[in-house]
This record gives sequence, structure tokens and C-alpha cells, in this order.
Amino acid sequence: MGQAPKITIVGSINMDIVTITDQLPKMGETILGQQFQMNPGGKGANQAVASARLGAAVQMIGCVGEDLFGNELIAHLNSEGVDVSNVEQVATQTGTASITVSNKDNNIIVVPGANNYVTASFVEAKRDVIATSDILILQLEIPLEGVQKAVEIAKDNGVIVILNPAPIRELPADLLNSVDYLTPNEHEIKHLTNEENHAELIEKVILTKGSEGVSYFQDGKEMNIPAYTIGVVDTTGAGDSFNAGFAVALGQGLSVEAACQYGNAVAALSTTKLGAQTGMPTAPEVQEFLISKN
Repeated sequence: MGQAPKITIVGSINMDIVTITDQLPKMGETILGQQFQMNPGGKGANQAVASARLGAAVQMIGCVGEDLFGNELIAHLNSEGVDVSNVEQVATQTGTASITVSNKDNNIIVVPGANNYVTASFVEAKRDVIATSDILILQLEIPLEGVQKAVEIAKDNGVIVILNPAPIRELPADLLNSVDYLTPNEHEIKHLTNEENHAELIEKVILTKGSEGVSYFQDGKEMNIPAYTIGVVDTTGAGDSFNAGFAVALGQGLSVEAACQYGNAVAALSTTKLGAQTGMPTAPEVQEFLISKN
């Protein structure tokens, strides 16, 4: 693979509060769990760490609180090789995600906290960072106005934009038309395309389908890239790992098909350990895995 791409990620930085249990409680029910962890998370930070481990030069733009979680998360990102000079601490609580893992799947409740401070004016102040990037990655755990401003700056400067539309929300047509790639899952795609915009948007879509792999669209035809078979421990962060792998591969000049295959390998390896960032693989680990599968 080629030279390390410059990737900027504008997005969320959270502390993940994880509970592992055999079954999910019903409303009003109390059950015993097996394990509890606190792990660095947030879709933006997850994608930043994954991209850095794959060898990209990564800039993170975001906010954390002036609290212990905020201090820990900045230190962690820095230790992973992510440039945190554009991560700011603000006078509120750091974002959190409460994650319950059961039967190798998960559900998540996110409280944005400091992520709500990633506004259009905040992003505008980081214009030069975005403008000098090769690729911009965005998600939807920050205010929509911040996402829109980041896309506007990127398009003004010829930067490739990847939007991971999660958690899904109503998105304006001009935003969808401005991005280069959309990476929804099967739930999110239903909210993005309708009869009016289907044909226009579908060529931008990289559809992640979990254990069924990934699809992309070429001349209106769906092209399927199968997932890799691997022993799954925890799927938390697999989508973020795919987005990072896809972005890094694109930034190194690979085709969409090859970038999807690389992203699939990164996502597969990420599911072999507990925690969103814990299992994210390095570039040598991905290469070794791909060689073993050929």
C-alpha cells in the first residue's frame, strides 16, 4: 500500500461504559451482569484510532469535558498517535455511551455532552486543518451544523468526504449531494434513499451488512464483497473500523472494490476483542490476515 494519507476526523469523543450480560433486562427488571468496563469510544474517536493504527496521519477535531474522562480521552488519543491539538476541553461533561453487550451483540445509549459543542463556528475555526487533508471522515454524533460546515470546507478544497450516517437522522439534500461516499448500514440506508433521490445517491453508497459483508454500486448494479469468517467476541466498533479501513485504503489510491475488501478485513479483526478500540488492528496485522485468506 502507498504513502500514509492525511485523514481528518470531525466527530464524537466519548467514554464507553460497558456492561456484559447473558441477557438484556426487561423494563423494570434487575439482573446480574458478568463484567463491567470503561473504554475510550465515540464514533469519531474510534475512527481516528483505527485510522492511526492503520498508518494514516490523523487529525482529530472535537470536544471533551473539563473532567476526568476528558483528560483520560485526550491522553489516550495522543498515545495512539492521533494529533489532538484540535481537541478542546469545554465546561461541561464528556460524552458517554452506555453499552450493553449480550450474546455477541450490543445496544447503546449515547449522551453527547461536550460533543454538542462541535458547532459550525467551532469547525470553521479549524478550516486550515480540514483544507489540507486528503480525506475527511464524519459521523452524526455531533451537531448537524458542524457536519455541514466541515463538508463545505472540504468541498471548497477538493478533500474527499466520507459520511458515516450514524446515528441516523434526517439529512438535507445538499449535504447528501456534497459528500463523496456514504457508509450506512442496512437500517440507515432506508432513511437515506427514496424514489426522488435513489438514483443520485446510490452510486455514493457503501452499504455495510455485518456478517454478510459490504455492497457498493457501479452503474446502478449492486456489487457484493463478502465478509471474512472469524471468531466474533464483540461487534462494538466494527462499523467504525470498516470506515477507517475504507478511508485509509482510498487515501492510498486503492479502488473502491479493494478499499471495501480492506475495510472488511479491518472490521473482522476488530471483532476479536472486547471494546470498540481495543481490538482495532494495525496495518501489519491486517496484511498478515489478508495473506492468510488468499
